[in-house]
Amino acid sequence: MRRAVIGAGVGLCALPVCAGDIRFEEVVVPAHRYTGGWEHFVGGGVAVFDCNGDELPDLFAAGGSRPASLMVNRSARGGAIAFEAVAIDEIVEVTGAYPLDIDGDGVLDLAVMRVGENRLLRGLGGCAFEDATQAWGFEGGDRWSTSFTATWEDGADRATFFVGNYVNREDPEGPFEACDANELHRPVAGGWEKTVLEPGFCALSALMSKGARDRVMLRISNDRHYYVKGGYEQLYDLRENRFLGDSDGWEKVSLWGMGIAERDVNGDQLPDVMLTSMGDQLLQFATPAGGYVAAPYETGTYAHRPHVGDDGRATTGWHAEWGDVDNDGLVDLFIAKGNVEQMPSNAARDPNNLLRQRGDGTFEEVSVAAGVASLEKSRGAGVVDFNADGKLDLVVVNRRGPLQVWRNVSVGSGRWIEVAVPYGRGGVGTRVEVESGGVVQMQEVTVGGGHVSGKAVPLHFGVGESEVVRVRMTTPDGTQGPWVERATSR
Repeated sequence: MRRAVIGAGVGLCALPVCAGDIRFEEVVVPAHRYTGGWEHFVGGGVAVFDCNGDELPDLFAAGGSRPASLMVNRSARGGAIAFEAVAIDEIVEVTGAYPLDIDGDGVLDLAVMRVGENRLLRGLGGCAFEDATQAWGFEGGDRWSTSFTATWEDGADRATFFVGNYVNREDPEGPFEACDANELHRPVAGGWEKTVLEPGFCALSALMSKGARDRVMLRISNDRHYYVKGGYEQLYDLRENRFLGDSDGWEKVSLWGMGIAERDVNGDQLPDVMLTSMGDQLLQFATPAGGYVAAPYETGTYAHRPHVGDDGRATTGWHAEWGDVDNDGLVDLFIAKGNVEQMPSNAARDPNNLLRQRGDGTFEEVSVAAGVASLEKSRGAGVVDFNADGKLDLVVVNRRGPLQVWRNVSVGSGRWIEVAVPYGRGGVGTRVEVESGGVVQMQEVTVGGGHVSGKAVPLHFGVGESEVVRVRMTTPDGTQGPWVERATSR
């Protein structure tokens, strides 16, 4: 372990520097809103990726009943953040999107989730795309899709896709207790073969990763609001083609699941999991046996009530994402918040969370001081460095509100490195370790998680004041490379 366990009262930073002030400034970006009726109460994702090869992340934002938007990053390196809206073929009814290199040509493509036919957009370079859904042999269907994740299984040239669907719009007894089935698309000659995965419990997030186990598994986070009873968070074994149950040690946790964020939080080299929900936000620490235990309440991550104003009703969490926003070597947590629409049981004014990790493993709320406690109905998001200054910035898609981008202008931040790994075959599933002063951080390259939002950018590690670190990569087949020294940046 890299530090004492929670509650030990150590109160020290894990690396030589403690963080300075965390500050963000909102920047002006092209107008964009995620709108629509009840089919767009959920969704509202954003894909963050470099679509023109300039090493600055661009944005593809879902618009719901409005067209999706493509915004090219025109930021000054190390300076002001700016985006330019560019023309693309109009696509409406988009709930979210995920970047990955589907065809292995080195150019990132997009898996676009919709209310209606899902689409695969081939990246042509220069932020140009063409619809390759039929050409690639993918069955886009006509469901209400609200989650996606992908991996490359052993020996496969193409990725395996999971598409999570929400309420079955054709069920006359719906919408309650009318969750649709989900889909697993495995590559075959000329395209993909679809397998229906049942039962479905209204999937709002999914992630294929090794997690704490010895092989890639599919985790699905489900919305209790619509399955009402009998549903729970699911784990599917891709090798054995079955859902895990009690005999496998899988605890059937039931919550209003909306987003998944996975990363090693406590330094034991096991990826922990943050699950957003209406009410408690649930952090689960991974165990060596492949299971999970709920974080103690004192950890400070449950964030179950608004921290601004006097509305004491339950909060509504959507996209969660880990990122070291002050580069002190301790990973922090952003959670996008916002009422579904007008749910009376939940807070109407529901600020986003930015939870800064302390040296003892607990978290403190800093979103107000940092300037990111927006009261819009936030949905999908991305925590990423937009201007190549080594500080993680923030983008959030809001329902019926403007898309927001904040530049990280924190004072006293530590040093950092980025590790670039391809988001395609041979890259997805790679584990990257960074060692500094006896502390090892680990991240896995994945496609999925969040809330209908994906990103394909270099992995970012804050490392405090360490000028030189060691980096090691383990490929998806388990081949472990050597430790390599890398200089860090300020």
